[in-house]
Amino acid sequence: MSETLHVDLNADLGEGAPDDAELLALVSSANIACGWHAGDARLMQATVAAALAKGVAIGAHPSYPDRENFGRSEMRLEPAEVRADLIYQIGALDALVRAAGGRLHHVKPHGALYNQAARDPVLADAIATAVLDVDPSLAVYGLAGGELLRAAERAGLRAVAEVFADRGYRADGSLVPRSQPGAMVDDVGAAVARTLRMVSEGVVQAVSGETMPLRAQTICLHGDGPHALAFARAIHGALATAGVQLHA
Repeated sequence: MSETLHVDLNADLGEGAPDDAELLALVSSANIACGWHAGDARLMQATVAAALAKGVAIGAHPSYPDRENFGRSEMRLEPAEVRADLIYQIGALDALVRAAGGRLHHVKPHGALYNQAARDPVLADAIATAVLDVDPSLAVYGLAGGELLRAAERAGLRAVAEVFADRGYRADGSLVPRSQPGAMVDDVGAAVARTLRMVSEGVVQAVSGETMPLRAQTICLHGDGPHALAFARAIHGALATAGVQLHA
């Protein structure tokens, strides 16, 4: 693997999981929950402070208004509603970051909002417009090959292709729904091997067996997963051993 390779390693934080502090020592960017699926103003503020202390880039992790289901229930909202909801959430975190002396780096939708935006160009455009309204310098993290990245590019925003170390893929490039077999990768060794392959070869094996291409600019680790810290340590170490540089 070339020593010139570099990738971002991100984690979803500020969701009340116990391993946030340890994860911040291993990742290069953090997606902080904005209160609608998890977290609140005080947890957001504390997570921002911890990320800034570690030199980790900070992103907003907005969601549908769905705390009851952790933001994982699909909704059908008008684009104007989505736009207002995201401006509200991104703006809140942006204010906390600025108050702490930092600068917001990116936006990554959470859960059902993320997955729907990967396949729905109208929803994706609403999200991109909201990001543009808040700050045109913000990057947008979205599923590699998905509609959200195309919407970000249309809006003139930086589009960052995201891959998942701990999620199963379908042959069309979408993630296997959590309710179906193969949705989660629970073996650390398998997660490391697939991550290295995604970064070095630009491919991933779908649950149906096909090998499909994808662009890996940032790797997600779910901060709420039972193996989050073990996965983060193993993947961070494997990337370093392979000469891959980590930065947002």
